[in-house]
Amino acid sequence: MGKRYLISGGGTGGHIFPALAIANKIKSEQPDAEFLFIGANDKMEMQRVPEAGYDIKGLTIYGISRDRSLKALGRNLKLPFVLLKAMREVKNYIREFKPDIAIGVGGFASGPALKAAASLGVPTLLQEQNSYPGVTNKMLAPKAKKICVAYDGLEKYFPADKIVKTGNPVRAEILHIENKNPKAYEYFNFVPDKKLVLVVGGSLGARTLNETMAAHLDDFRKAGVQLLWQTGEQFYRNIDSKLLAEQDEYIRIVPFIKNMNDAYSIADVIVSRAGALAISELSIVGKPVILVPFPYAAEDHQTFNAKALSTKNAAILIPDGEAKEKLYPALMELIQDDARCADMSKNILQFAKPEAIQSIYEEIEGVIGC
Repeated sequence: MGKRYLISGGGTGGHIFPALAIANKIKSEQPDAEFLFIGANDKMEMQRVPEAGYDIKGLTIYGISRDRSLKALGRNLKLPFVLLKAMREVKNYIREFKPDIAIGVGGFASGPALKAAASLGVPTLLQEQNSYPGVTNKMLAPKAKKICVAYDGLEKYFPADKIVKTGNPVRAEILHIENKNPKAYEYFNFVPDKKLVLVVGGSLGARTLNETMAAHLDDFRKAGVQLLWQTGEQFYRNIDSKLLAEQDEYIRIVPFIKNMNDAYSIADVIVSRAGALAISELSIVGKPVILVPFPYAAEDHQTFNAKALSTKNAAILIPDGEAKEKLYPALMELIQDDARCADMSKNILQFAKPEAIQSIYEEIEGVIGC
C-alpha cells in the first residue's frame, strides 16, 4: 500500500494549481500513492481537481467578509459555527482516509482541514506562495512541521525554524515549453507570422484588464497583432454577445485556458496580474511581460511582487488605476521593440526556480519520515 496524502486549499488558481503540481510530482515519484483533496463547495477546485484525476471532498466554508452590510455581518456571526461543522466533517474524512501527511496551500478549506489533521496527530506542511501570507496559513503555522515559502522575510509571520525557501511549484508542462510550437498555433487557430499578445487576469479574471482589452479590439486588428484573451469565467458569463461577435482571425476570447503551456508557447508579450503563481510561471516561461497588480491584495503584495521584477528590467509595471490609459500604448510599444523584448526575457529568467517542486517534494517526504 502506498502513502496517503491529504491536500487542502483552493478558491483561486493561485492555490489550486500549486496543489495539483504537488500531487502530480508525488504521483510521478510514487505511482501507488493515494490522494484526497479537501476544498470549498462552489469554488473552482471542485471542478479543477476532478478534471486532473483526483478525489475531492467539499466543505461548506467561507472567509470573513469585510463588507459592512447586515447580510455580511450575519454571515460573519455564523462563521464560528460553520467552521466547527467543517472541522467535524474533515475529522470524519481523515479517520476514514488515514493520511500520512496533510498539506495546506492556502484558501478557505485548508484552515479546518489542517487544524483537524493536527488535532488527530497527522503531521502538517504548509506551502505559502505569497510575500505576505494569508490569514489561514498564519493561523496554521504554529502546528506545522515545515513551511515552504517563495520569498525572503517571512520570519515576521512564521516560526523561523520551520521555514524552508523552496520557491513556488508550477505545473510540470510549464517547465518544458517548446517556444513557437506549430501545434499550439493550430490549437488556438492563430498564425505564426504575426505577433501575438496573451492576456491573463488570473483564474477568476481581472476587471481592469478585461475592460481595457474590450476597448481596444479594433486597435489590435489595425496593428496586425493577434490577441488571446482569457477573461475569467465570471466575466465571460456576463459578456455582451456583440463582444463575442468581434472574434475573428486576430481575436480569441475564452473564459479559461486549460493548455497554458500552449498559450505561453505562442505569446510574444504577456499581460498579467502579479500573483505569486503568475510570477513563478512567467519567470520560467521567459517571455516579456507587462504586470498590472491587483490593487486590493493583502498588504498590496502583488505590487511588491511586480516591483521585484520591474526594478531589474524583467517586467513592466503599470498600476491598476493607470491601466486603461497606459496599458495598450505600452503594449504596442513593447511588442515592436525586439531588442527590449529580448533583454526583458533574459532578465525575467533570472527569477526562475524550476527546481521548486523537487525541493517541496523532499520536504514533504522529510516530514513523513520524522
